[in-house]
Amino acid sequence: MTDHPHRKRRLVARGTLSVALVLALSGAIFAANAKFARATGDRHPEDLADLTEVEASRVEDLSSQVDALRSEVDTLTKDENSGHDVGSPGLGYVVEGGSTPVAGPGLSVKLDDAPEDSLRLPDVRPDLLVVHQQDIQSVMNALWAGGAEAMTLMDQRVISTSAVRCIGNVLILQGRRYSPPYTISAIGDPARLKQALQDSQAVQVYMRDARDLGLGWSVTVASDPLQLPAYSGATELSSASVPAGVEILPGIPATTTQDRSADESRPTSGSTSGPRSEP
Repeated sequence: MTDHPHRKRRLVARGTLSVALVLALSGAIFAANAKFARATGDRHPEDLADLTEVEASRVEDLSSQVDALRSEVDTLTKDENSGHDVGSPGLGYVVEGGSTPVAGPGLSVKLDDAPEDSLRLPDVRPDLLVVHQQDIQSVMNALWAGGAEAMTLMDQRVISTSAVRCIGNVLILQGRRYSPPYTISAIGDPARLKQALQDSQAVQVYMRDARDLGLGWSVTVASDPLQLPAYSGATELSSASVPAGVEILPGIPATTTQDRSADESRPTSGSTSGPRSEP
């Protein structure tokens, strides 16, 4: 039994119409997606470098939002407490916590990689020609030891939960990326701060390499009061413990744990290990 010719023509026409409809819908979807992508201006990173750049830009935007929201919270808190007799933390606590901008005398230290022609020096390891994480930490530790009351690294306020991380010659600080030169500014007695840099053995090792290998090093005493911004990152800790020898008040555990965490810690005086060797 054979199909009627008219029926065959109807089946062919229906199949052609179905294919055309599918193609038309596909084209409409592709066009809509392209228009949406152009309208939003979103980038679609295809490799790790692009993804890192996009995320760094996102962190920058979020940090700006945090600054604005913190300012708004501070204003509302002051308004709320204006009619109540509530205690306020001392000035030293506020400054050390980084919750307020500060101004005062101090100095700035700048560290930079050695110039490219330093690679021609005989018997010099390439890793000695760049600024390392421990170099930055050594300067910061020396300034704290010299009585620094507040500090910034690359214009970001440094507090007890701040940490310095370097990947290659890129500094990662509180979600933002920086390239050399690196600038550390500290408020305090300039004479004491300069003396603390001279007294630090780790800083002296860096200064030796700056002299012999061409690493960038400069110390500038501020002619006008330094203006340091407030801290704009997270302050929550996952755990904390009381140092040995410190009396613990009754009812307070030696170690506490909170839900959220800050994954960074302030550099300590022991954070100086690395490729530089003492003379």
